[in-house]
Amino acid sequence: MSLAGSDAILARMMALHPRIIDLTLDRVWRLLAALGNPQEALPPVVHIAGTNGKGSTLAMIRAGLEAEGARVHAYTSPHLARFHERIRLAGELIAEDHLTALLDECYAANDGAPITYFEITTCAALLAMARMPADHTLLEVGLGGRLDATNVIARPALTVITPVSMDHEGYLGDTLAKIAGEKAGIMKRGVPCVTGPQQEAAMEVIEAQAARLGAPLLAHGQHWHAWEERGRLIYQDDSGLRDLPLPNLPGAHQIDNAGAALAALRALGRGEPAFEGAVTRAHWPARMQRLREGPIPEAAPQAEIWLDGGHNPAAGLALAQHLGTLPPRHTHLICGMLNTKDIAGYLTPLAAQAQSLTAVSIPGEAATLPAEATARAARAVGLTAQTAETALAAVRQIAAQAPRARILICGSLYLAGGILRENG
Repeated sequence: MSLAGSDAILARMMALHPRIIDLTLDRVWRLLAALGNPQEALPPVVHIAGTNGKGSTLAMIRAGLEAEGARVHAYTSPHLARFHERIRLAGELIAEDHLTALLDECYAANDGAPITYFEITTCAALLAMARMPADHTLLEVGLGGRLDATNVIARPALTVITPVSMDHEGYLGDTLAKIAGEKAGIMKRGVPCVTGPQQEAAMEVIEAQAARLGAPLLAHGQHWHAWEERGRLIYQDDSGLRDLPLPNLPGAHQIDNAGAALAALRALGRGEPAFEGAVTRAHWPARMQRLREGPIPEAAPQAEIWLDGGHNPAAGLALAQHLGTLPPRHTHLICGMLNTKDIAGYLTPLAAQAQSLTAVSIPGEAATLPAEATARAARAVGLTAQTAETALAAVRQIAAQAPRARILICGSLYLAGGILRENG
């Protein structure tokens, strides 16, 4: 099916505001009022903020709820291959004709007033979710929390704050405490909040906000614990200890994400099938995703090819730690990043795990860091680096020298989305 209908409307929406990001809720409240305040008619909401792990944690909560037969709405961003990925209604991605009609309705209701792309499309998602019956709504924050367009739910069933680290400093603040304050802005009076592992400066802010609001905290290391033991995930809270399979999403950091998801499911009153489903059924693309079919793997048939969209220092560290647990194999990075990211912070931990880096510019992204700039940054942290015109060319370049290499394409969700589209 052609996506021209929704694509054309989305392109028009991009022109409604001169800035991509402009954090305030005024425009969102105005449009929601024009649409009849759909945010007031949503199924019970779980609102998820944080710097790293939001999407994976949401995916595991959704998998757990669906394992018990629940119908679940989910709103995530950004999308990878196509916009429809952002809106999941009662378990299914929104259909093209439904999306087109919805976007048309929101565009008309906005009546040409200034509003950002994320704000108007978030309103469209809330409208769709309010109109379709479901048991739960999962909302992932786009940026920050306090002034994010998703922060319009007066009383969610639960809030979740995954690990907070430095990212988007130009919008959220230049200290961990300031960033944590923005993330903690999703907390609501009297509403329980699950928190993943936090650095001390972030946790102090979250705890202070919880105290002000009388919001019960379910905090990692205090109220719940999760760890790996003998190839199993062990989860413990005040209800007891559970011995579960390891998460099917790879990486040691997914233990903590799974723990937060399990704590959320427990807070929602879910039982054993949900716990099992959360760790065995979750799917979240471009998080250490193995590429096995398509033009990119075919260009290096003996290689092991992975794709990851993490893009900040915490993600780089988690990725490096995971690479360190894999069977020994020469590892080569293909990296493209945005010019707003801390590239040195991202690449420094990865330098110890890789033999080389091939830098690419991200196709179609005005904010891409040029490939040569990425290569210079890689050399500065000790990596052998070169450039390539495209990721596919980089794969061929690496495979010609090291046919059985482990190749990791990384550095940006925007690069990852292009890879998934290109790879079919």
